[in-house]
Amino acid sequence: MPDDLTLTVTLRPAALDARRGIVRLHPEVMAALAINPGDPVRLAGSRTTAGIAARAEPTASRALLYADDLTLGNLGVRDGAQVTVTPIPVVEARRVTLSGPAEIVAVVSPEMLRLALLGKVVSTGDDVSLLPQDVLPDAAHRSLVEAARRSLANRVGYAWTSALLRVVGVEDTGADGALVTMDTVVGWQDGHFSEVRGTAGRTVPAPTTPASTDPEVPPLSVDDLPGLRAQAHELTELLDLGFHHREVLGRLGTTVSLGVLVTGPAGSGKSALVRAVAASLGATVLPVWAPELAALTNDAAAARLRGLARDAQAGPSTVLLVSDVEALAPRDQPGPLSTVFRQVLAEVVKSGAAVVCTTSRPESVDPDLRSPDLLAVQLAVPLPDAAMRREQLGVLTRGMPLAEDVRLDDVAGRTPGFVAADLGALAREAGVRAALRQKTAESPTVTMADFEAALDVVRPTSMSESTLEVAAVTLDDVGDMAETKQTLTESVLWPLTYPDTFARLGVSPPRGVLLYGPPGCGKTFLVKAMAGTGRANVLSVKGAELLSKWVGDSERAVRELFRRAREAAPTLVFLDEVDALAPTRGQATDGGTTDRVVAALLTELDGVEDLRNVVVIGATNRPDLIDPALLRPGRLERLVYVPPPDAQARAAILRSSAKAVPLDPSVDLDALGAELDRFSAADCAALIREAALAAMRHSLDATMVTAENVATARERVRPSLDPEQVAWLASYAETHRA
Repeated sequence: MPDDLTLTVTLRPAALDARRGIVRLHPEVMAALAINPGDPVRLAGSRTTAGIAARAEPTASRALLYADDLTLGNLGVRDGAQVTVTPIPVVEARRVTLSGPAEIVAVVSPEMLRLALLGKVVSTGDDVSLLPQDVLPDAAHRSLVEAARRSLANRVGYAWTSALLRVVGVEDTGADGALVTMDTVVGWQDGHFSEVRGTAGRTVPAPTTPASTDPEVPPLSVDDLPGLRAQAHELTELLDLGFHHREVLGRLGTTVSLGVLVTGPAGSGKSALVRAVAASLGATVLPVWAPELAALTNDAAAARLRGLARDAQAGPSTVLLVSDVEALAPRDQPGPLSTVFRQVLAEVVKSGAAVVCTTSRPESVDPDLRSPDLLAVQLAVPLPDAAMRREQLGVLTRGMPLAEDVRLDDVAGRTPGFVAADLGALAREAGVRAALRQKTAESPTVTMADFEAALDVVRPTSMSESTLEVAAVTLDDVGDMAETKQTLTESVLWPLTYPDTFARLGVSPPRGVLLYGPPGCGKTFLVKAMAGTGRANVLSVKGAELLSKWVGDSERAVRELFRRAREAAPTLVFLDEVDALAPTRGQATDGGTTDRVVAALLTELDGVEDLRNVVVIGATNRPDLIDPALLRPGRLERLVYVPPPDAQARAAILRSSAKAVPLDPSVDLDALGAELDRFSAADCAALIREAALAAMRHSLDATMVTAENVATARERVRPSLDPEQVAWLASYAETHRA
């Protein structure tokens, strides 16, 4: 049995393994080396590094080692180089020190950093990413990995997936690579470190500077937080009164409660707001990340909470900052730890110190926390509008040499749903693009083209779960349908683009639109075109995707959909096949699931909570099956019929579909459109595709689609419109014409 093997390393771009320290080997190679999935291996190229072994597909080459670009960089080799693979024993790292970009160091706590590295094998001098090692996680750590993923997205924004850190030092027993565990002390270079979880379940502080000094975060100014000055003023007045003017309260015979809950979208600057206000008052901040405490045993977490309470009460002006508080006090399943947490909060607030809790999911927080003796004050950090984003971009680009063509107003207008962290990621990405272009320039500048390129890859954090890829089409690409496009422009694009005009005229814009018509006539394409025309985020969901057999899950999915829509506003919510999601109530045989979903939809569309800058579009070819309550004013109030194309419309659709197709001059699209009776828009587009394929079948060197190719396609593509359904829908449209 060999002690090592020399293999050829090849790049594996699979997203599952990317930058997670995973290398894949053929199963027979792993058997020859006597290693199992999850075992560490030493890799020797121009440099020596380590990784976690995983099985490659059985069809993979036995002579190859599959790795990502980060591992190639740590090896100091290129794709195709020879590397030596050697099994190594599992050695737990006692202490890991890292360095990284200042903006990452400022917001990522050592505890969060440890979870991001959990299960990875690290070596001094390596580059590592913040992407959790969730390919081969320990079953006991799955919840920790998920908590790390959510909180990193909240704190860092989009940039957390691409940030690289350098391993400055690893304290172990001299091994080539050491495994990061929950007992590893992790921290930033010249900063403080995480705590060690003792073997007896207690938490032992690691050697560090006092936590109260909060050394990893530079002082912030409220001027660096545009758009949050009103919230900063309110919080400053409250803390200043509680810290410095209690004697006035005593003379008035009253007290003040310094318990505050700050809510707002992930990455919007909630923690930065608290730190800036504390810095302006000379107060000390004690930060704690709630998911880290929730991951400990109840006894260890309770001991840590009581220790934090003692530290908060020991200082003269102290703010206990609890981030992502829903992890410690969940609404659905509060446990013993929630009780301890409430007791600690009450003790700290009563002592005169301040407690500020932040959350991006206020609906998931235990309502008991909002009692008068706990978190009596609530501040909301809003999603920035275009003007606020412009101001934030001005602050974020103060140190950038911007070219004269940079138009920050345009950038702000094209970033709906972006929060401060996302805009910071956008500015950094634009700077990286500029640096790649001007590596040797003495006076590099960031141009508008760099921002354009950055806009193509940076997406708002609130849209991270969206699966809709908006096509590069606009309403101008939609053949014919002039009346339908005008109606949709007024009902959908105007409310999202000109909300100030509606407010000035004192009218409320339409909440929703229902598109109905025969299958294949362009309902979904119209929505994509509107998304391309308007500067709005798009959330798309098929009706049946929200339905679940578990009681309460479907309603929760509806609430989550609209919560994301509010956070990403202005947003267009597209409900395809809405008849499956909201059928007429009282006729289902599913135990009432769809009835409850309809009720949840009605509440979201026309409930107490305002649906600002969100427009809902439903699409169906069976409008008669939809619950009538959903079609009343204030809900999907505009019914827009998408008719089958007539001869003129079919010709326009053919021309639009053939924009990129080189047609022979003999092809008469107007005459062809007149012949295609009962062809839908999808059928017309399919005809053009089939004609191009016919040309390819005739010759792969073909440069033009001829009339003969079109005739061949005409024989293959059949019309899909049902005359009876078309007639019924036309009658329905006439009856319900808006």
